[in-house]
Amino acid sequence: MYFLHWHHLYHWADEAAVSTDEVLTGKSSFLNKYFYTFGGLGILGSWIFFARKMRSVSMDEDNHGDLHFKHYKKLKFWAGIFLPIAGFSSAAAIWLWVMSVDAHWYSTMFAWYCSASCFVSMLALTILLLIYLKNRGYYHNVNAEHFHDLGKYVFAFSIFWTYLWFSQYMLIWYGNIGEETVYFQTRIKEYPILFYGNLVVNFVLPFLILMRNDNKRKYGTMILVSVIVFLGHWVDTFQMIKPGALHTSHEASVGVKHMDQTGEAAKHLLEGGTTHAEIHNHAAAHFVSGFTIPGLPEIGLMLGFLALFIGTTLHFLSRAPLVPKKDPFLNESLHHHV
Repeated sequence: MYFLHWHHLYHWADEAAVSTDEVLTGKSSFLNKYFYTFGGLGILGSWIFFARKMRSVSMDEDNHGDLHFKHYKKLKFWAGIFLPIAGFSSAAAIWLWVMSVDAHWYSTMFAWYCSASCFVSMLALTILLLIYLKNRGYYHNVNAEHFHDLGKYVFAFSIFWTYLWFSQYMLIWYGNIGEETVYFQTRIKEYPILFYGNLVVNFVLPFLILMRNDNKRKYGTMILVSVIVFLGHWVDTFQMIKPGALHTSHEASVGVKHMDQTGEAAKHLLEGGTTHAEIHNHAAAHFVSGFTIPGLPEIGLMLGFLALFIGTTLHFLSRAPLVPKKDPFLNESLHHHV
């Protein structure tokens, strides 16, 4: 869409804006349509390559595995190569796809923050898929002890995510640099429900529910926590992207440089002569679907990608045995006890 000039998501994709903006010009070697397209495809390609390679080694172990850990060592070899590649490419993808929506803003902790959010969401989806497959008659050997460990992961990484949330906010608040503080000012003033509710849903609720040891062994409780965590971090992603995307789209549609971040209702207010201060107050005081809270397009997009992910995952699970019968540590896992 950038080659066709349909660039209402990223401000840096507007060549006219970059030519008159020192900050965007300084970042243009990284934030440009060529690196976004081909660099992004390269990152995705590397992930797909290593995923297919390690999957093929794992499946070959099931068919030709031996007692000499040959395949296990091969998996460690490929995982060792992928580790630094994954570390850099995941951060670069976050900078490119998410952080650059607010192209003038910067934070040295954002990649960590976003990665923790993705990881705990992945854990929640893993729990939900495992419980679903067990109810369908699969994974007989996965028991409450395994779910207890997964619950501890969700508990721990929810705390880790909160630590990063607080650290990023504290450092930016303490530094008091305008290019950094604008990110939080926008969200506190215009998205207060999402900003403060973020901590309640993604930290307070999982923390209080999973603090009790027995709750990590109860399927009903784990389903509830996983749904809360998954939806909570989806809303957090909405909050990461929506303000910056609105800013860019309204600059393109209204033609006002550095316009305050407002919703669709604010556009009509501006055309009617309403001041920017009044627009801020209007946006902060009212719920606007798709602006203050996710609307039907956001919900539909999430459900569509979720369905695609689940369908793809179940398709590949059906093509190979679910239990790696020749894994050298299988027996240890089957007798796992906490």
